Amino acid sequence: MSDTTDPPGPVPEGEPPEAGLPVDMDVDERDRTSALRQLMPVVGVVALGGALGTAARYGVLLLWPPAPAGFAWATYCVNAVGCAVMGVVVVVFMEFRRTHPLVRPFLATGFLGGFTTLSTYAADTERMARLGSPGLALVYFAGTPLTAIAAVAATSVLTRRIAARWREGAVR
Repeated sequence: MSDTTDPPGPVPEGEPPEAGLPVDMDVDERDRTSALRQLMPVVGVVALGGALGTAARYGVLLLWPPAPAGFAWATYCVNAVGCAVMGVVVVVFMEFRRTHPLVRPFLATGFLGGFTTLSTYAADTERMARLGSPGLALVYFAGTPLTAIAAVAATSVLTRRIAARWREGAVR
């Protein structure tokens, strides 16, 4: 193993994969291996959720394709709905209810991370501007993040209110 000042290099044959990484002198090698093993279920559920969320978004875009120079309503709505659901998920699973530790990574990072899209939003903005709708592109460019932030904020507040009433016994 190299010390902390050596740059990572190729891993010699027969060495564990982390052998090329800098050594943290405060962490025993067994602890690093154990930590990597503990992360694998999280990586797995994030990948599964991401695949499902991406497939769901693709399905929405197939059913609701944008006109060549038109507003990308499907992507706009996917991002707004995804952010609204994120507000609920974060409040419910981080502030209100304990659940299996893989549920939040599956839903928030995986499914909603795959469902919402920055790359398609950027491509849609460029497409509208290039095909003769620069004003519409600007509205879409500014409106999408504002709507997304408003959606997550509104559903977070609403979810907290509902959760508080439920705790008080007002909602059954």
